[in-house]
Amino acid sequence: MTQRAVILLSGGLDSATCLAMARQQGFACHALSFDYGQRHGAELQAARKVAERGGAVEHKIIHIGLDSIGGSALTDTRIAVPDHPQAGIPVTYVPARNTVFLAFALGWAEVLDAQAIFIGVNAVDYSGYPDCRPAFIEAFQNLAGLATKAGVEGHPIRIHTPLIHLSKAEIIRAGVELGVDYALTVSCYAADTEGRACGVCDSCRLRTAGFQAAGVTDPTRYVASGV
Repeated sequence: MTQRAVILLSGGLDSATCLAMARQQGFACHALSFDYGQRHGAELQAARKVAERGGAVEHKIIHIGLDSIGGSALTDTRIAVPDHPQAGIPVTYVPARNTVFLAFALGWAEVLDAQAIFIGVNAVDYSGYPDCRPAFIEAFQNLAGLATKAGVEGHPIRIHTPLIHLSKAEIIRAGVELGVDYALTVSCYAADTEGRACGVCDSCRLRTAGFQAAGVTDPTRYVASGV
């Protein structure tokens, strides 16, 4: 019987690679995205394209109002997206975002009788978000075993983080080998309505450096280029 997995799909480079990896491992992939009040809504358009081209069985977009509590440059337009590196945890951190996303994924995985959840967190080339660290994933895995019927009955849903110890260049190389079309993805924290990237935010810098280090042509469309 084919195993099922819920794939947290933002529309960015990392989650697109996760989807391809899960498919390679033989999972029937149920993609899950969130309209959480993010200012860069173009990523949801990208997520739809990635899910379709990446062979997801289905794709759900759940609406949650993280912008109603604010506290992040990604959900509060009064806070500017930084155009230079910041010390410590940057203002683009969205409080409890991955905790909320994983909770929804866990619930849907139980409904689907899925065996796994894939999330594209990374603790190498990343912005220092606390909910991207291995310790957080380990803690959530323990919660999944305690808080669900599946866990109590002895077959907990497993949280897969195949990118967590990879550099951005390694992620890109792996995705290219799996046929990921990175031109479909949007990573920028301040992308315009057409999905064109700003080129200066933290996510853009990590993405650009990753393509350069991987020796792969960067297919990103930038506002400055006018393309």
